[in-house]
Amino acid sequence: MSDIKRQKAVRPVIFAESRKQRPGAVKGGDFQDTGIIPERFLRTEAPLLPEVSELQTVRHFTRLSQHNFSVDTHFYPLGSCTMKYNPRACHTLAMLPEFLQRHPLSPDAHGQGVLQCLFELGEYLKEITGTAGVSLTPMAGAQGEFAGVAMIRAYHEDRGDHDRTEMLVPDAAHGTNPATAAMCGLTVREIPTDANGDIDLSALKQALGPRTAGLMLTNPSTLGVFERRVRDISNLVHAAGGLLYYDGANLNAITGRVRPGDMGFDAIHVNVHKTFATPHGGGGPGAGPVGVSARLVPYLPVPMVVRNAGGDGYRWLNRDEAPRSIGRLSAFAGNIGILLRAYVYVRLLGQVGMRRVADYSTLNANYLKARLQKSGFQIAYPDRRATHEFIVSLKGESERWGVSALDFAKRLLDYGFYAPTIYFPMLVPECLLIEPTETETKEELDRFADALAAIRREAETDPELVKGAPHHIPVPGGGLGRLDDTRAARKPDLIWRRTLEHE
Repeated sequence: MSDIKRQKAVRPVIFAESRKQRPGAVKGGDFQDTGIIPERFLRTEAPLLPEVSELQTVRHFTRLSQHNFSVDTHFYPLGSCTMKYNPRACHTLAMLPEFLQRHPLSPDAHGQGVLQCLFELGEYLKEITGTAGVSLTPMAGAQGEFAGVAMIRAYHEDRGDHDRTEMLVPDAAHGTNPATAAMCGLTVREIPTDANGDIDLSALKQALGPRTAGLMLTNPSTLGVFERRVRDISNLVHAAGGLLYYDGANLNAITGRVRPGDMGFDAIHVNVHKTFATPHGGGGPGAGPVGVSARLVPYLPVPMVVRNAGGDGYRWLNRDEAPRSIGRLSAFAGNIGILLRAYVYVRLLGQVGMRRVADYSTLNANYLKARLQKSGFQIAYPDRRATHEFIVSLKGESERWGVSALDFAKRLLDYGFYAPTIYFPMLVPECLLIEPTETETKEELDRFADALAAIRREAETDPELVKGAPHHIPVPGGGLGRLDDTRAARKPDLIWRRTLEHE
C-alpha cells in the first residue's frame, strides 16, 4: 500500500469556510428597489450566502472534484453500465454554437442541420439494431423501456386483444423491467434461469398463453452470457401471440456483430449514454431511443424527425400525423445534446469501428475473467464465455473469512479503483458484476486484477483490514474511513447550521 497517497480532507460545505464580512465575498443587501418587483416578493433580510473569497471558492470546488471517482480519472468497471471513455471530439462538436443556440421552438427551417443529424442518427440506429423505425424522444433508458412496453400494450389494445395483461420477465432482469411493466398496467410474471445462465425454456412454455403480452429480455443478459436459444424463445413468444422487448443495456457487447431485430425482438431501447459513449453517471444525462419492428411503427412516440417528400429537407412529425402514437414523452424532442454526441461517435467509428467495440469489450472481459480465475476467484458461470461482462462470486470468501462483496468494493477504493456493481444480479450470492469496456488497456486491467488478488490475500490474513475499508478516502465532515451506510440513508444530515465560529 506504499503507493497509495492519502488525500487531504476537505470541508464538504463551503459555508464552513465562510467568515463574516470577508473581503471578496458575494454579499446580499445591494439590491436597489426600482418598484418593478411587487413588495410582497421582496426580501426582508439579506440572503444567507457564503462569505468567501474567489480563491477560496475555486480551491473548495476544485478539491471536491479531485475526490470524485470518474471515467476520466479512474478505472470504472461498473457492470451492466458500460462506463467507458467519452471521446472529447463528441463533446466539442455537439457544443458548436449552431447546435447550442438553436431554440427548441424555432421553426424547422431554422434548424435543418440539427434535424439532418438527428435523422441520420435514427437511420444508423435502425441499421445497428435491425429495426424498421426509430424514435429518439425518450430521455433515458428507463423511459425508453416505458415507451417500448407502452407500444406493446397499445398494439394489443388496438387489435382488441384486451386480455393480454401479463409481461414475462426473467429473474435476472434489471429492476426497471418489472417496474416498467407495472407502470404500464401489466402484471409481471417471473421466468427462472437455468444452471447455465439461460432462460428455462420449459418454464417459459408453461407461462405463455392467451394472457401473455410479451417478454422483456436483455441479451447478453445481466449474468454476462449470451442467450443461446434466443430464436427459439422468440418463436415461442410470437406463436403465443406475444411480442418481445429488448433491454438495450448490454448492447455494447454485440454492436456490429448481432442485431436484436434479427433475433426477433419487436421493441428495443438503446442507451446511447452507454453504448455510444456519451456522458454517463451521476444521475444523468441520458437518452434512450427506441426502435421497433414494422408492426409497432405506428405507435412510436412523437415528435420524430422525418425527411420531406422529395428529399428537400427535414421536419418534425407530430401527433396529428401519427394518430396511433403513444404520444409525447418530453416537453420537446428528447435530450438532443446527448443524441448529437452519439451521432458524432457513430460517425467516428463507422461500421468497422462498431464491430471493434464489441470485439474488444468482449476480449477485455474474458481476459480479466481468466486473470481473476487464476487468482483463486470463483466465476459464476465458468463454463460460459463472457460477453462484455462477467460475475465473480465471493460467497466462499464470505463464508471462510467473513469478508463480503461490499468489503471488497470498499477496499478497492483504497487501491484507486471504483468498485464493480455489487449484489446484482441477485441470483449470484456475494457477487461482483465486472465490465471493463473496450477503452481500457491491458496494463490497467492487470493493475485491477492485481488489486483484487491483493485484497483477497488481505481478506485471508487480515480480514479486519478489509472490513474497515476504505482507509484513505476523505469523508464529509473531515477525516478518513467508512461511512455508516445505514445511518446515512435513514438519518441524512443535509442541513448546515451557523455557529459562533462563522460569525
